[in-house]
Amino acid sequence: MKRPISFSLNGRATQVEVDPDRTLLWVLRTDLGLTGTKYGCGKGICGSCTVLLESNAVRACRLTVQAVKDKRVTTIEGLAGNGKLHPLQQAFIDHGALQCGYCTPGMLLSANSLLLRNPAPNRGEIISHMEGNLCRCGSHVRIIEAIQAAAAAMKGVEG
Repeated sequence: MKRPISFSLNGRATQVEVDPDRTLLWVLRTDLGLTGTKYGCGKGICGSCTVLLESNAVRACRLTVQAVKDKRVTTIEGLAGNGKLHPLQQAFIDHGALQCGYCTPGMLLSANSLLLRNPAPNRGEIISHMEGNLCRCGSHVRIIEAIQAAAAAMKGVEG
């Protein structure tokens, strides 16, 4: 049975009328047309569907839309602001930290979650945090370098 679910999506009040047990991934992609959040494994393992829930990285394929009721959700479409790329997005470009781009939205949001909690992570902390986001293209070294560069660029900047 469909019910109205209200939440903040990329800084805007949003309401959808859906089955509350529908996954957030499919609500975002199908009902709201935000296709930046990718379907990967469907089991919460690969990280392609990562979004931010109240600044924490979560897997949208394993989360019901009911779980986000009255909370803040940020997708890749909401990471940039005021027509300017987020420092993480720019660092990924500058460091060639993407190839096919399929995992990139999840990587960016997971990295952002880390930097919100720890603005100056060391290499080991970055590797440990990003372990759950898989990249089949093998860009891991460049991804780590990009996160380090973004952390340096974000010092003193609210993100």
